[in-house]
Amino acid sequence: MLYPSIDKLMNKLDSKYTLVTVAARRAREMQENHDQQIVKPVSHKYVGKALEEINSGLLDYEKQD
Repeated sequence: MLYPSIDKLMNKLDSKYTLVTVAARRAREMQENHDQQIVKPVSHKYVGKALEEINSGLLDYEKQD
């Protein structure tokens, strides 16, 4: 089982594509700046940490037109 589950994450964002884009951008940002908002992450990989931030509500996005 993956944590957080895709079902829980889909409640936070409007599509899987948005989820992937937001998580990938945040993971790259964490890798470059060595910062994370979550205190005790379950995952040791940057993408997993980004998904945990999305699930916990620490990370939000703004849609650009």
